[in-house]
Amino acid sequence: MIEKATFAGGCFWCMVHPFDQEPGILKVVSGYTGGSTVNPTYEEVCSGTTGHREAVEITFDSDIYPYRKLLALYWQQIDPTDPGGQFHDRGSSYRTAIFYHSEAQRKAAESSKKELAESGRFSKPIVTEIIPAGPFYPAEEKHQDYYRKSPFHYRMYRQGSGREDFIRNHWSLKKDEQKLREKLNKVQYHVTQEKGTEPPFQNAYWNNKREGIYVDIVSGEPLFSSIDQYDAGCGWPSFTRPISDSRLTSETDTRLGMVRTEVRSRDGNSHLGHVFDDGPAPGGQRYCINSAALRFIPKERLDEAGYGEYKGLFH
Repeated sequence: MIEKATFAGGCFWCMVHPFDQEPGILKVVSGYTGGSTVNPTYEEVCSGTTGHREAVEITFDSDIYPYRKLLALYWQQIDPTDPGGQFHDRGSSYRTAIFYHSEAQRKAAESSKKELAESGRFSKPIVTEIIPAGPFYPAEEKHQDYYRKSPFHYRMYRQGSGREDFIRNHWSLKKDEQKLREKLNKVQYHVTQEKGTEPPFQNAYWNNKREGIYVDIVSGEPLFSSIDQYDAGCGWPSFTRPISDSRLTSETDTRLGMVRTEVRSRDGNSHLGHVFDDGPAPGGQRYCINSAALRFIPKERLDEAGYGEYKGLFH
């Protein structure tokens, strides 16, 4: 069923990317809602005189990506304890809110908020409001898909505003060293926790031909799909792209006398491998990933493993 979800989470530039590449998400629009002014401008909303908040309106197929999962993803993008804005963006237009479009959404939002409050993840009260959805006014074109149009400035803004560090501090997997060593074998631990590299052509997935997705072996984050896997001739599983690049982080790696771009999982903070600019067209990227950092889930087992929303990747 096609539905709409509307979330305010501070600067709307930062609220598109996390949802945009998820399965079942048809469209994500930046805009303004919650106020009284018809068709407000960005400047008017930022002045705090319209009553509007910056928000995103998400059109999604709830049979593929249910609303409860959208809520879970939403909470992971914001500081739900801040009543005065988000990070360095202050004022009423940057306050968080869930705007519900149905009674079912309201109940789901209330339940999700209660669950978060009782989880103990935050020491302060959860102040994000749950409000009936009203008119939504799309923002100016220059604000749409900002993370695609200005990727460098977008990354700098997320980091400089404090959002990136806040998310990492509150949502990254809290690792128990003893349990981690019990869960992983020596190669898996060496690769994911010590930036190791497994031998080429002697690993589980370098020539995998089955259909399915690859998740972080530590955190379970869905990272890559077999649809985007190809034989790069290097002896490690190679992909033209991730399922969603919002689940990856990267940093410069100068080890071994080379300058490379290391790729890590966002929540698990696992070392995965590296990304290179020698991949096939049209993207031109090659994600060279260690099998030891991954767990493969065949498409026929996605439902039972809790990743049913990714079935639509395979036809």
